[in-house]
Amino acid sequence: MKLIVGLGNPGDNYRLTKHNFGFWIIDKLVEQRFLKYKLGKGDYLFALGNNCMFLKPTSFMNNSGVAIKQVMNYYKNINDIIIIYDDIDIDLGQIRFRENGSDGGHNGIKSIINHLNTKQFDRLKVGIATDMDMRPSEVYVLKPFSKKYLDLVNEVINYASDGINYYLNHNISSAMNNYNKRNNDNGK
Repeated sequence: MKLIVGLGNPGDNYRLTKHNFGFWIIDKLVEQRFLKYKLGKGDYLFALGNNCMFLKPTSFMNNSGVAIKQVMNYYKNINDIIIIYDDIDIDLGQIRFRENGSDGGHNGIKSIINHLNTKQFDRLKVGIATDMDMRPSEVYVLKPFSKKYLDLVNEVINYASDGINYYLNHNISSAMNNYNKRNNDNGK
């Protein structure tokens, strides 16, 4: 089974914040498949369909690894993982598939690496950098996008969802080759 995880923070206070981009994409994937979320045996919501589990941790971003470890312990047949999350070092409008790597200063990824005891998992990084003041980053990621970016945000949700669907039918290398393209029209 493939595990597709979107990172974000639970609750209405965080629903529209940049840090919840992973949740938005998971929600789109679940909606496309007409699936429904269920409560998991731990700190997560999940939806099952076509040998895929779509997961949203219900703990805060900095503890994302707890939920993923709980899922891995409960479901022994998970053989592929991809984590979808926001990246402040990539421009809004761009996405990057990666096979592995460091946490890059992202506390959700840091938690996952610590709990799984490996950096070897696929990722989809979704750019959130804009021309707005992005420092301190912990304040920037916990604010919504301004209205001028909302159309681009929706385009990215659709593009990233297409990318994940492609990834699920191919592999990480093909997804990287087809979706990690530079786009100069990125809203800046």
